[in-house]
Amino acid sequence: MAQVDIHHLSDHAKFNGFHGIVLFWCALIIIFDGYDLAVAGIALPSIMKEMGVTPATAGYMVSSALFGMMFGAIFLGTIADKIGRRWAIVICIVLFSAFTAAAGLTTDPVSFSVTRFLAGLGIGGVMPNVVAQMTEYSPRKMRSTLVTLMFSGYAVGGMLAAVLGKGLIESYGWSYVFFAAAAPMVLIPFVLKSLPESMPFLVKTGRFDELKAIVQRLEPSYTPSASDEFALPAAHKAHGAPIGKLFQEGRGFSTLMFWVTFFMCLFMVYALSSWLTKLMASAGYSLGSALTFVLVLNFGAMIGAIGGGWLADRFHIKYVLLGFYALAAVSITLLGYKVPTEVLFILVGLAGASTIGTQILTYAYVGQYYPMSVRSTGIGWASGVGRSGAILAPIVIGILVGMKLPLEQNFMAIAIPAVIALISVALINTSRSATAH
Repeated sequence: MAQVDIHHLSDHAKFNGFHGIVLFWCALIIIFDGYDLAVAGIALPSIMKEMGVTPATAGYMVSSALFGMMFGAIFLGTIADKIGRRWAIVICIVLFSAFTAAAGLTTDPVSFSVTRFLAGLGIGGVMPNVVAQMTEYSPRKMRSTLVTLMFSGYAVGGMLAAVLGKGLIESYGWSYVFFAAAAPMVLIPFVLKSLPESMPFLVKTGRFDELKAIVQRLEPSYTPSASDEFALPAAHKAHGAPIGKLFQEGRGFSTLMFWVTFFMCLFMVYALSSWLTKLMASAGYSLGSALTFVLVLNFGAMIGAIGGGWLADRFHIKYVLLGFYALAAVSITLLGYKVPTEVLFILVGLAGASTIGTQILTYAYVGQYYPMSVRSTGIGWASGVGRSGAILAPIVIGILVGMKLPLEQNFMAIAIPAVIALISVALINTSRSATAH
């Protein structure tokens, strides 16, 4: 009778077509997720005009989806243990697609906010599930690369929203950019057919034939036999370590610094993705060119995420992050000043690379910092605290825009968090990291 350690098999498998399928579906789902998140910022100037709302109210309208994301990440992130990861992902796709499309039918701020909150449940809930799926099925030596590649789908979704926004808003009105979000529901049967179920879930529910078929595709050299028994390493059986563990062994201060960093980074990400179009339109750019800035922002984010991952594999991730946050502070501040359009595009690209791109790197750093037994607790708490920065950003910037301050002061308000993040990353104690030898 053979004992099969599925995690060992997964860690040491060579990349093949099966991995490619998992990457394809996870990245595609993240692209849809990114589209649904970016769409409100893209349409914001048109929505404000049509509904006649103040910048402060618009800020609350955008934040309603982010509130939904916070609850979605907590509840739909954990539902996979009960119903399996595939069904959890499908429920999230239905939520974010149907309710983003429904937001296109609304005519007042309250119903818009309610539909965006419900869409946010799916947008937030799908993230932990696809990250867990990609991590579980990636060979260990290329895990960071594959997860970073998948994550960059977010930026592709933002770019897609900007391109469709340019065509649809000017020709048909803002509602149509929201209606387009219903399209992914067509793919649900294919997701259920092609995406493999989580291996620990199959072990737990005794679906061993299904598991053997997956393991054989994952590692073609494995030949299943009737007597095979599947084992899970003890580390993977332990569920959710208590939060107190994050403050033990001299890691308490660094844990707080990670929380500050996440808060500041997500504040910048959501301030830019919610208000960039509106700020650029108020600076005198046409809606078309204001949307081009969103395209450039997300393109920069993709380069930043992939380039940052590459740099972090070669240099210490902490120093790469310090460089990125310094770049964010400078590039975002300069956005408020009159510069030639070409220079402005470069600055917007750098801002995308050093905020949205850096968010992914900051996740990676937290993951490497904590020992395996508390890793998911560490990431969960840091992103949970960070989520409050995401929720506050559209509201705070909305209030500032309503005060009719000069453009440079609005951008300075978005840049200050980069300086605080820079200081908090500098204060993280690397000697307490799980990867410190």
